Amino acid sequence: MKYIKSVILVLLVATIASCGPSQVVKQSKKTLKGTWTLNEVSYDRQGTFNINLFNDASQECMEGSTWRFIPNNNFGNYELSGVGCDIEKRYFVWSIPDNEGDDMNYSILVKPTDDKMKSITNTGFRVALSYLSEDQLQMTQTVSLEGKPFNITMNFTKVTE
Repeated sequence: MKYIKSVILVLLVATIASCGPSQVVKQSKKTLKGTWTLNEVSYDRQGTFNINLFNDASQECMEGSTWRFIPNNNFGNYELSGVGCDIEKRYFVWSIPDNEGDDMNYSILVKPTDDKMKSITNTGFRVALSYLSEDQLQMTQTVSLEGKPFNITMNFTKVTE
C-alpha cells in the first residue's frame, strides 16, 4: 500500500511539473525583464502608412518610447516619446504562452490596463516574439491591410535590467 501511495505521489508531482511553463518561456521572461527602448517601427512593404500601434499611438510617438517588463507579476508600462505625443505612462499585463513543443515560434500577449492593472476593454494583442537576446528584442505584429497580411516590426534595445 505504501508503494502505491509513493507511485501516485511521484506521478502527481511529475504531472504538475509538466504543466508549468517550458524552459524557453522561463528564460524569455527572465531576458525580457528590464527597461527597453523602442528604436524603430518598420513594415514588410514600401509605402506611407498611418498606423496606430496597440490602438494607442502613431509610429512617430512610439519610436523612442521606453518600455518596462516586470516578469515576477507580468506587469509592464511604457511612455511615449516625441513632439506632440501624450507622454502619460501606459500600463499593460503581458504573458508568453507556452507553444507546446514549438521552441521556434513564440508570441507575447500584451493587454492594456489602467494604473491598477485592471483591463478597461478586456482586449489584448498577440505579437510574435521574433528575436530576443540579452540586449535586443524584435516583436512583429501581423494585421490585415487590404485583405492581406501586413507585418509591423518593432525593434528594441535594452537600457537596463
